[in-house]
Amino acid sequence: MQREDVLEHALHVLEREGIASTTLEMVAGEADQPLHVIEKYWPDSEALLYDALRYLSQQAEAWRRQFMLDDSLSIEQKLMKRYEALTECVNNERYPGCLLIAACTLYPDASHPVHQLADQQKKRAWEYTHELLTQLEVDDPVMVAHQMDLVLEGCLSKLLVNRSQADIDTAQRLAEDILRFAQCRKGGALT
Repeated sequence: MQREDVLEHALHVLEREGIASTTLEMVAGEADQPLHVIEKYWPDSEALLYDALRYLSQQAEAWRRQFMLDDSLSIEQKLMKRYEALTECVNNERYPGCLLIAACTLYPDASHPVHQLADQQKKRAWEYTHELLTQLEVDDPVMVAHQMDLVLEGCLSKLLVNRSQADIDTAQRLAEDILRFAQCRKGGALT
C-alpha cells in the first residue's frame, strides 16, 4: 500500500461525501484496502483528514511552483492558471480547493491543527498571487491580491454548493477585470 494512493482515494471520498460524513471504512473501500491496514496509519478520521489536506497542500504548492518557474507563461497567464485547474477539477468531478473551506467550518477553532493547515494553504495561495502582482508592478499589489483572493474564495465556496463551470467562468472574468483595472491604475488611466 502506498500512503499517497490512499490519500488520493481519501480526497475523492472527502470531496464526494463531505468531511463530516467520511469514515475510515469508506476510504478503505475506495482504496480497496482492508480497514485494519488503513487504521494502522490513521487511527481515526481526523488523522486521515489532516494527512489528506496536507497531501493536497503539497500538491497545490508543487502546482504553484511549476507555474512560477514556467517561463513560457506570462505573469497574467500564471495568475489565471488556477481557473483552468478548477475547470479541470470540475470536468473530473473533483472539488479539492473546497475541502480547505469545509475543514475550517468543521474545525472553527483557529488553534486546531486542521484549521491551521487550511489557513496556511490559503495564505500560500495569497502569497503566490501577491508575488506575481508585485512582479507585474501593479498599483497596490497587496490590495489587488486581496481582491483576487476574495474572488477565488467566493468561487470555491460556490463550488461547494453548485459545482458549476459557470461560476468558475464568472470568477475568472472578474479576476481578469480586477487585473486590468489594476494595470490601468498603474498606467494612470484611472484616478
